[in-house]
Formats: sequence, structure tokens, C-alpha cells
Amino acid sequence: MKKFRKVLDGLTTSSPASAGGSPSCGSAAGTPTAAPTPRELDVHETLLSEHFHICKTVRHGFPYQPTALAFDPVQKILAIGSRSGGVRILGRPGVDCYCQHESGAAVLQLQFLINEGALVSACADDTLHLWNLRQRRPAILHSLKFNRERITFCHLPFQSKWLYVGTERGNTHIVNVESFVLSGYVIMWNKAIELSTKTHPGPVVHLSDSPKDEGKLLIGFESGTIVMWDLRSKRADFRIYYDEAIHSVSWHHEGRQFMCSHSDGSLSMWNLRNTAKPFQVTFPHGKSQRDGRKESCKPILKVEYKTCRNSEPFVIFSGGLSYDKAGRRPTLTIMHGKAITVLEMDHPIVEFTVLCETPYLNEVQEPYAVVVLLEKDFIVVDLTQSNFPIFENPYPMDVHESPVTCTAYFADCPPDIIPVLYSIGAKHKKTGYSHKEWPVSGGTWTIGSQTYPEIIITGHADGSIKFWDATAITLQMLYKLKTSKVFEKPKGGEVGRSAELVEEDPYAVQMVSWCPQSRVFCVVGISAHVILYRFSKHDANTSITSLEVRLQCEMEDVISPSDTENTVCATDPGGHSPQPQPSSPRSNTPDSVRDSIPCLRVKDRVIRMPPGYQAELVVQLLWVDGEPPQQITSLDLNSAYGLLAVGNCNGLAVVDYLQKTVILCMSTVELYGSADPFQRLTRSPRKNRQSTSDFCMRGLSNFYSDSKKRIRTSYQSLTELSDNQVSLDLERSKSPTSVPYPSSLHNDPRGTAEPVSNLRASHYSPVFYLLDNVKGPGRKLSLPTDLKTDLDHVNGHCTSPTSQPCVPGRPRVPGGPEGPRLSRRGPGRPPFRKAQSAACMEVSLPVSSLTEESRENSFSRSRSSSVSSIDRDTKEAVTTLQFAESYGRKLDTLPTPCLWVGTSLGLVLLVPMSIPMDEQERMEEPITVAPTGTVLMLKGSVLRFGFLDCSGGLIQSPYELWRDLNAPEDPERPRRRKLVNFSPCSSQETASDGHLAVVCSERQAKVFLMPSQACLYVHNITESSFVLRADVVGVSNSVCLACFCANGHIMILSLPSLRPLLDVNYLPLTDMRIARTFCFTNGGQALYLSSPTEIQRITYSQEMCDNLQEMLGELFTPTETPEAQNRGFLKGFFGGNAQTFDREELFGEAAAGKASRSLAQHIPGQGSVEGVRVAAGGVVGDLARARIALDERGQRLGELEERTALMMSSAETFSKHAHELMLKCKDKKWYQF
Repeated sequence: MKKFRKVLDGLTTSSPASAGGSPSCGSAAGTPTAAPTPRELDVHETLLSEHFHICKTVRHGFPYQPTALAFDPVQKILAIGSRSGGVRILGRPGVDCYCQHESGAAVLQLQFLINEGALVSACADDTLHLWNLRQRRPAILHSLKFNRERITFCHLPFQSKWLYVGTERGNTHIVNVESFVLSGYVIMWNKAIELSTKTHPGPVVHLSDSPKDEGKLLIGFESGTIVMWDLRSKRADFRIYYDEAIHSVSWHHEGRQFMCSHSDGSLSMWNLRNTAKPFQVTFPHGKSQRDGRKESCKPILKVEYKTCRNSEPFVIFSGGLSYDKAGRRPTLTIMHGKAITVLEMDHPIVEFTVLCETPYLNEVQEPYAVVVLLEKDFIVVDLTQSNFPIFENPYPMDVHESPVTCTAYFADCPPDIIPVLYSIGAKHKKTGYSHKEWPVSGGTWTIGSQTYPEIIITGHADGSIKFWDATAITLQMLYKLKTSKVFEKPKGGEVGRSAELVEEDPYAVQMVSWCPQSRVFCVVGISAHVILYRFSKHDANTSITSLEVRLQCEMEDVISPSDTENTVCATDPGGHSPQPQPSSPRSNTPDSVRDSIPCLRVKDRVIRMPPGYQAELVVQLLWVDGEPPQQITSLDLNSAYGLLAVGNCNGLAVVDYLQKTVILCMSTVELYGSADPFQRLTRSPRKNRQSTSDFCMRGLSNFYSDSKKRIRTSYQSLTELSDNQVSLDLERSKSPTSVPYPSSLHNDPRGTAEPVSNLRASHYSPVFYLLDNVKGPGRKLSLPTDLKTDLDHVNGHCTSPTSQPCVPGRPRVPGGPEGPRLSRRGPGRPPFRKAQSAACMEVSLPVSSLTEESRENSFSRSRSSSVSSIDRDTKEAVTTLQFAESYGRKLDTLPTPCLWVGTSLGLVLLVPMSIPMDEQERMEEPITVAPTGTVLMLKGSVLRFGFLDCSGGLIQSPYELWRDLNAPEDPERPRRRKLVNFSPCSSQETASDGHLAVVCSERQAKVFLMPSQACLYVHNITESSFVLRADVVGVSNSVCLACFCANGHIMILSLPSLRPLLDVNYLPLTDMRIARTFCFTNGGQALYLSSPTEIQRITYSQEMCDNLQEMLGELFTPTETPEAQNRGFLKGFFGGNAQTFDREELFGEAAAGKASRSLAQHIPGQGSVEGVRVAAGGVVGDLARARIALDERGQRLGELEERTALMMSSAETFSKHAHELMLKCKDKKWYQF
């Protein structure tokens, strides 16, 4: 524990800032201000660097781009491999483990060592890996890298330690899975085929041992050649040469016949007695044409031939449909006797496997389910019922049902919220699932001792919201909310082009704000709308109130305070209106006169709302003078105040959702009043807008071109972020930042000829640009389809409320000639249809050539006449908002309700409010809002506010306890508002002590003492990068500031002293999806979208890292292998029984010799034992392995003892019966028998 003391006697705001190398702070003009009262500030900080450690906990969702599938029929666990080298292992609900190959190579195939607690993976880099699953965190025991051949297929027989590996050259190698070394026994392709064959048979596509004789290996080559290889005699028993290419082979359990699937959509059956030709060839989906030939069909990629004891065998295959029907869905066909069932899938089939009762291939299989792995889904079909229903999936595989556009994470929620949401959501679950238990039931999992309610909220592109129960590192969907139901569906000709602003996803969710205590929920959509929901357990018939806010103004050019040019300040008088605007007629409105209309139409009739979240209020920003509204960049709500605040790059609006009125609607400049630290240059008056009809709403398509170029020039290593690689010189030769202001600059010779050397970095780096798109008839704001497939077409803004200045509707360079607008693109589609995921975030990473400039102090830089047009044509966006009990003025003695406003220029404004305390007055009296002009300054856009008391404890925002407004009235217990932490006339003893305000921006963090506004601590978080997300969170009964930077660093700072406690380079390269969805929460946890379909949860708490082993599930549970069936004397006598042989005798080093060292390289695993951080050969590792071996030996001895006792009991029973029989027959004569 470290004690920090700051003597505030005569302390000025400039002294601590100067020590930290930051600009002066405190008053509006940056002049020193003394603290009002000299005293000592005692803060006991308990957090140390030892309390923090970064560790991944669990990954939820569907494996992105899956490639392989495997199932252990004894352990009943499932493994899925992916293209990025990941492996997900699934068991019963709660047993979910993610492993990652360090190479990142795609997983080609997975093979379980059945009931051995191990898994073999074959990767695209021609490496085999052996995973140990007998620990909660699987680790690689061995790796084998093939140097000269490409791996194409692997096969591991049941209860065998020898793995068959087929290669692209047609050879078959054998690997000992215990030592992971190659055997000297090799089946060369030229020995397998006849010497007279002149062509290469192609890669090995199938390997399997005969169910009848394990000494016979069936090898299938891609060209259609099939060879039965006798492992003992090292020669081929027979060879089959078929005209069509082979994709898969499946045996009958008796080992006398097998089935092949081919590239022409046919299935061929072969009998071992006659291999000259197949005894049956079928085209399951091929119809006979008039000439007698079968119509051409697609390849059958895989077939499974499974027998049943009491019914006809199952033949299950994927593909094989005819080519004549275009656009047909992928199918899985189930043939059971004469019945053929075709199951259509929503996505292409990657792989499937049939689950059977027995692991022995020479027994009747008795299939009971089919696991089907699709490109974007995972289903299990029940084969025991005639209609083949699917099982209800217990895993959260539908996170990406609609692309995830934003996330929110709430830890330590009220304990009653999860059961309530689950009970409401359970009423809307789908039906028709199989009634049997989920077949993937392996592993064990128990809820840990240290659990608390956690909820994750995901917003989606279709406007839906999903609430997930994330307690104890699990994920289960609780409740789904569809925001699109609030709006009318657009009809042709009714809304003109207003409904076409967002072509594909007009309801996409940008951000959410939730108060768990009051259950008030707010959603911000891409169409510049905010929906407020209240929770009720009862249905209601009500109408939705719609407020329309006119928040659009002509902003002035921003000039730094040190400049001495013209300083006339003026705003557009039409830029703010404190009252809701009536809607204009929406039908056939010409774009040139479109004014005071919203982008969407709210339902204006009484509608029935089911129990759950019910829409109460919709706030929409309006078109102004032919220009669409700017997207919303910040949001906050407070249930105790009954207020909702919304900000964008034009200004701020505050809504009273209890009285359903707008109480404040002002531009950012007007909030400053006389305290504006910037000088602003007035633009020439607006002229008649002739091209504004084709303006697009600022959104995804608009910022893409500029954002992509800036990303390219700064992080060239992120090659996947751009799809058209343009040289850096070509980029720089264009007009600055690729012209977000086409009208005047493109037509001004001075503008286009401005040299690159004269460009200066933006003083609020990084800048987020929402470009005014190019004008052209028929333009729409469209979420690009390729982004949708990448599941990355989200926001129009970064999830963390970072800086977002926007280019005004019609910017001009002062004094520049006015000319016709230059259209960079013609009519039709948006300016990009093929975009990478980087385009989904309006982040402009620091340009490498301008890094030094962007590091300059943003408030002390001078501006030359050649200042970049970026700086001259940007607005000051509201980037973060927070309601709190605070001090709006320096002379205040008691805290009052305040709204803290942070802007993209690094300025903080305080807006105090007067809110009536009495419930009746609150509903009738207006709220007084009086901006004071108080300004605090930081470097970079303001991201987050936090408030501490003078002892360092976190101050919670006031809130209202939940009450059901639709519940029946109780005369004895009237419903009254119950407010917590709300004290407008605060008489608390600690009120006079003030509080600490923590403000974090993209570059800096500062702690201010309120009400004096003295800067106590300052810390420059980063100079070379910028902060994307910052949160004040509680960890280990204390408070800290958690930051996530664009360069991938996660930083933890103590509060209030801002001491660095942790700085870890967690992500080597910044991924835009991660940057957009990253969020911290209390308890040392965080999450982000690691892929378009997966949520990765991490912890930065050492305590949780230590307890993680207890929270994870066990993948391996000791299970006795089922015994093989005794097939009887007669079957065995007539050759029906399988023959066994000693593989060690054939493949061991003594018989086969050693393989060539150059063929494959053995690589020892890094971590073979759980908890071992040293090398695998270390003493600790040996001891741990010995302990595990002893445990297993003890377990086996225990099982042996139980079996021995059972045998002794059986023997005693047999002896007793034999003795009784002897006594009975003792005195009988032979003829009496």
C-alpha cells in the first residue's frame, strides 16, 4: 500500500501540468487557478502492478471459417478446426475450449485418439500436432513437420498408436503417435499401382483399414484408383481403376463391401469378391434424360455408409445435386432404405460426421445423429426420428446471426435481472427441436466459487439487440429485442428517397446505453435515431412518442488561440431549436427542398407491445436545408434525472424523457459562450444548394476512401486493410486527405497545387472523418455487401467515443472561387463495394510521415497560411457525455446534477442543471439548463469521465430503482420513484469536500479536484499511438483506469495518482474490428470481437488468472472403453471375425528401420503439462508428468481392484452353484439323468 499526499496550499493548475509536459489546464484561457482551501488530500492506493496480468479466458461464438471436424464417440467431445489455425473443443454446456496453432496455418484434418485424451491436428503448413486434452488448457506435446511432401489425408485406427498419413505425391507414411517419429515403413505410390500404369494416380484422398482385417489398408487416390494394400506382405491385394475422381470411401461394417462418392455425383458400391467393376452405381439426384443418359450432377464430396441392427442401412452424403437448377441451397441427403430425405442448409457444408453407438468399425454401427458443420452454422440432426429434427444447440453459435456492430459488457449486475430476462426471452424460443438430450455431452464443468452476474449486450446490423448471460465464463442468450419494429416499413413511392438513405441496414445499431438498476435501455441507430425502452413484465397497448430534433448548423472554421486572424464568431441561427419540429410531408419530397424530416418513420398508431423491453420514446435528428443529419457520436442517459443526452459533430441535445420534451439543443460553440478558447472564422453565407439532393448521410461508405488511405500510409504492415494497393507517392500526390470537400478545393488551382510538404497534421490527432460523399443522381448510403460477408459493416463511428469531427455540408476555402461540384463517381452504387474490415471504423491512424507534427502540443501550435484544409473544414464533435452529481462552477459549495461534455478538440464542458426533487413537480415543472462555459483542456479527443470521492472511492451515478409502469395499481402501495445517490440539495457531510474528476482522452489522462478545477495529476498515456477505449473500472476492491491503445497495448493506471501499473502489448497488430468492439468492465474483465463470429473474453486481473483453472471445464473424464461384442464361434470360424495383427512388429524401428531425417522434422511441444511454464524437459515438468502418471496409475489400479473383487464375487457364486449341483446329482444313477 502506498500513500500519496498532495499539499494544495497555493497549488496552481499549471505547475503539475508543466511537470508532466502537458499544457496548462484549469480556467478557460489556461491561466493558473489556486485551490480554494489549503488542506491535505489523503488517498490510500492499494493497487500494485502485482495485481494485474493479461490472460485470455474463454472464446464464445461460432468458429470463424471452419475447415475440419472430429468427434470422440467414447468421451463424447467434438473438435472444430478453422482456417486461422484455431481449434475449438466442445463438450457439455460449459465445456468450451479454444486452442490456437502458433503458425496460424489452416487446420486440414482432426483425429481424436479415442478415449485417450489426445487429438492430432494436420495443418496446411504440412505439420502434424499432438494435443494433450488431459488438462484444462490443452497444449501441444509433439509436432512433426514434413519437409518434402504435402499432407492430404490422415487416418488413425481405433486403439492404435500408428497414424497413416497420405501425401500429395501419392505416398503413405506411418507415424508413431506416442513418440511422434516417422516409421521406416512407407507405401510408395509406384509400388501401390501397377508398373504398367503410365500416369500418376494423384494425391491420396482416403485411407482406412479393413473392418475385417486390420492388416489390409484401403488407399484411395484422387484420379479414381483404389488399392487394397496388404501391410504384412507389402503388396497390393487388388487394384481398382475407375473413370471418375474419388472424393470419399466408406466401409460396410462386415468389411466385404465399400461405397465410393465421385465427382460426377454418383455413388459406386464395390464387393471384394469381384473388384473388376462396381456391382451398383447410382445417381441419387440425377434424372434420366431422353437419350437414356443421366443429367450431370455436382460432386458428392463425402458419403457415410452406416448399418443398423433392426432396419435398413443409412447412406448419408453431401452434394450431388443436378446442375440444372441454379441458386439451390446446399443439401445433406439421408437415404434410409427406399426413403430419400433432402435437408436444405442455409450455408455451404464444410464437413459432417455420423455419430454411432459403437467405436468399433467391425460392429453394427447404429447411427443416432449427424453433426453438420456449415460455413456459418453448426447443427446436429436426430436420425432416430423419421422427420429428422435437429437438436437445440446449447452453445452460443448464433452471435453472428446478423453482423455484430457494437458490444457492451456489464459485470456485477443486479442479481434479479438475469432470471427476469430469461423468463421473458424463453417465451419466444423456437420449437420443433428433438426432445432427446444434446449428444455432445463430454467433459465436466462446475460453477466456480467466485461468480457474480454478468451480462453482455450485442447490437446487430439488422437493428436487433441480444442480451447474453455471461456469468461464470459461459454465454447463454437471455432475450432478443428488435428495434426495427418501432418504425414503419418503407413502401414504394410513399417515402420517396428518404427511406433509401440506408439501402440495406437502416436500423443498424451504433451504440447502446443501459441502466441495469432502472432497466432503462437506449439504442442509437445508424439513421441518426435514438430509441428509449422501458422494461415491463406485462404487455401493453400504447403509442410511441416521437421527438424530432433539428441539430444541424454551419460551423465556423477552427483557428488555434495563438492565431491573430479574423475572430468573428457566428452561428447559423437555424442551427438549434429547443422544441421538437413538426414533420414535413414525406412523400415525393424533392431533395433540394427536403427539410425538417427524419430518415425513418415511426409508427404513429397504438400498437401492442409484449412483455419485455417496450419502446417509449424515439428521438430522431432531422434533415436541414436538404442535408441529412450527421450520425450520433455520443450518448448517455440517467434514470434518476430522467434525462437523455445525445451528441454529434454539430452539437448537443438533451431530452427529458419523462416529460417527452427537448430541453437543450445547441451547437458546441454556443456551449462555450465567452469562454471559447478557439477563434473561429466565419464562412461566406450559404448559396442556394443545387446539388444537395444527392448528399448522403455521413456513414460507412463516406469515410471509407479517406480512412483507408490514411491507414495505408501509416500502418503498411496491415496489408489486409486495403484492397487496392496504391503507392504512397501516388497517395501523397493527390489533394489533401483525398478531398472530403470537393466543391471548391477541386476547382481551386491553389488548392490542388498545394504541396504535400505544406500539409500539417491535425491538431486533434487522430481525426475521424465522415466524408461528404460525391454527388450523383441515385446515390444511397449503403452498407457494402462484402463488409456484410466479413461481418464488419458497422458503425459509422468507433465504439469508443473518440474524436469525430465532420465535414460540413458545403465547405469552402475562404476566398476561393465557387464552381460546379466535381463528382468523383457517377450515379449508381456507393463509392466502394469491395472493402476490407478496416473500413468499418472511422479511425485515421497517425500518418508516419507526419508523426512528429501530430505529437506537438495541440494548444501551443501556430497556424500558417498554408494550414491543411483538414483543419479548416472540420467541426468539433461531442465525443463523450456523462451525467453526474458535480460542481458546475468553481464557487459552488454543493454538488448539483451536471452533464459533462467532452469534445474532439480535447475540451471538457460542464452543463449544470436544476431538477425538481418532488415527483409531481418533476413531471410538471421544466428543468433549467444553464451552460457555464467551464472549460478543461486535454490532448486529443475526450473519451471517458470518472468520478472519485476524496478517499479514492468510485462515485456511482444516481439512478432510479426499477418499477413496472404497466403493473396493476395497488391503492395501498402507490408506485413512487425511488432514487439512489440523487441529492440536488445535498446535505451530506462529505459534500463540502468536493470530489475528483478523472478525464481520459486519446493521449492524456488528468485528475481534477472539483469544484476548484485544479489539475492534481496528469499522465501522457501515449505519444506514438492513441487510446481507442478507456474505462474507470473496479478491480480488487479498488479503482483504476484501463486503456486500450491503437497499437495493441493494454494499459492500467492507478487512481487518482495515474501511476502506470500495467503496459502489455496484447495485440501485435491493431484490428479494426477489435478496436471497435473492445470494452472493459469491473472485476478485471474485458471483451472484444476476435473474428466476425466470435467474442473473446480476457482478464487483466491476476486474481482471476489464478482462479481460471477452477472456472474452466475438464475436457477429459476417465471412461471405460466399451468392450467389443463377442460375435460367436460360428461367425469367427467362417471368417466373419476381424483379424488382428501386431503393428509394432511391422512398423517398429526393429523391423522397418528409421525414416529419412530430411523427410520430416520432430519438434517437441512447448507445454505438455498443465501449469508448467518451463521447458518440457525441465525438472518441474518431469515431476508434474510423474504426478499425472501416478494419478492415472492409481486410478487404473483402483479399477483393477474393482474388477478383481467382481471376479472373486463371480467365482464364489459359481462355486456355490456348482457345489449345489454336485450335491443334487451325487446319489443319482446314470439312467436317472
